[in-house]
Amino acid sequence: MNVKIDPSRISGTIQAPASKSSMQRACAAAFLYNGTTVIRNPGSSNDDLAALGIIQKLGAFVSMDEHGDYIVKQKGGAVSYDYSGIIDCAESGLSLRMFTPIAALSHGEIIVTGHGSLLKRPVDFFDEIFPILQIAIDSNLGLLPLKIKGPLQPVDITINGSLSSQFLTGLLFAYAVACKKPVTIKVENLKSKPYIDLTLEVMHHFGWKIDHMDYKEFYFTPFTGQALPAITYSVEGDHSNAAFLFVAAAISGSIKVEGLTLNSSQGDKAIIGVLQNAGAKVLADANSISVSSGLLQPFTFDATHSPDLFPPLVALAAYCKGISRISGVSRLAHKESNRALTLQHEFEKMGVKISLQNDEMIIEGGEIVIGTMVHSNNDHRIAMATAVAGLGANGPVIIQQAEAVEKSYPGFFNDLVHLNVSLQKNINDTFAAAGS
Repeated sequence: MNVKIDPSRISGTIQAPASKSSMQRACAAAFLYNGTTVIRNPGSSNDDLAALGIIQKLGAFVSMDEHGDYIVKQKGGAVSYDYSGIIDCAESGLSLRMFTPIAALSHGEIIVTGHGSLLKRPVDFFDEIFPILQIAIDSNLGLLPLKIKGPLQPVDITINGSLSSQFLTGLLFAYAVACKKPVTIKVENLKSKPYIDLTLEVMHHFGWKIDHMDYKEFYFTPFTGQALPAITYSVEGDHSNAAFLFVAAAISGSIKVEGLTLNSSQGDKAIIGVLQNAGAKVLADANSISVSSGLLQPFTFDATHSPDLFPPLVALAAYCKGISRISGVSRLAHKESNRALTLQHEFEKMGVKISLQNDEMIIEGGEIVIGTMVHSNNDHRIAMATAVAGLGANGPVIIQQAEAVEKSYPGFFNDLVHLNVSLQKNINDTFAAAGS
């Protein structure tokens, strides 16, 4: 699908999309929980659906009630089960890294697979760690598909957290329900600590309490496994996707996003501080955040622990007169695309010069942003970044393969229309259509 974005000013109020980070963790917790879970405000992105599909394959009963909430039932708990078969993580990196240790709780042989860019993401972490946990593993030279056979046996281990905190998230869940004696996970060079905060917050909501020492050591005590009452979990609004809406307002207009709080554990709420430093006007209350445009100036930001903010921040920097710097580029190599190179290439088409030096991205902004044809590279955040950058361009921007947004924010373009953005979907695959 191609989408044409015309220069526009946004205005209005909108409900924050559901956080796929929160939703997928809720699915994992509901599967492991010894009882019934009601998941309120559930997400509907492709990644969310992948997580729901996985827990159903592993044995959870999932239904939807009249309110649109998911009911997840797990009889007897998932501490010891006997599933054999295939689990498909689609293109979800979190589902792959989180559910693989959870699936390894099974006594059966399981094949873990996926699609698209996920087939290129390294999983040699499991090759190194699983044999220590008594899990037989056969990988495709460190790539998918994986063949695993447990059950996972928690022991004291030390892991490297530099590639992704999502590997640790999966181990936290699996250890919490499977340990039979006190054990410890030591972590070196952990990245994306706010996502571990979110994991621990979800686990605490479901009754698991994991102690840690400055994110370097995590301590587990035996899981009791008793039957528990029904529990309700409400999925948070998503700061990472709302970041694109906030940047859109900072570039051209104003917006109020409801269902967000600055008290969230989500690290991507850091976008608010960057917007303020860049000159956008921000107002926050208990359940909403409002942003409007101002005289934008260059900024500096360390995105090491919030790498998903790179795309919206590049769009913002394009309109800040001068040089903005974002560090943490090394975190972008194994996303849906090599995101640093993709941002550089696609924004260059729009007249925005981006250079990469060591671990830093340098953006020269404040010049005319050119309306042109760009490509998402099947990366949802590239599609959204180029869309919001197009709002202040000197002409229409056409985004090829714009359906990539369905991975995390399927309602993105509909929400832009609600906010008075002029756009067209399914246009011809030629820039000539921009003038039609």
